[in-house]
Amino acid sequence: MDAVEKFQEFQEWLEDKFGRIGKGKYARLLKMARKPTTEEYVRVAEITGFGIFLIGIIGFIIYMIMSVYFPVP
Repeated sequence: MDAVEKFQEFQEWLEDKFGRIGKGKYARLLKMARKPTTEEYVRVAEITGFGIFLIGIIGFIIYMIMSVYFPVP
C-alpha cells in the first residue's frame, strides 16, 4: 500500500466518522447551540480575564513569600 492509498483510506475514515456527528448523541446539542450575543461574549471575556488576573496575583504573592522566607543562595 503506497502513501496515496493510505491517505485516501484515512480521508474516508475521517469522512465516515465526522459524517455521523449530526445524527448521534450530539445532534440535540448541535441543534440547540447558537452564536453568543455581543453582551454574552463581553461578559465571558471579562470573567475569564479577571480569573487569569487573579491567578497571576496569587502566583506573585506565593513567589514573594518564597523569596522572603526561602531565598535561593
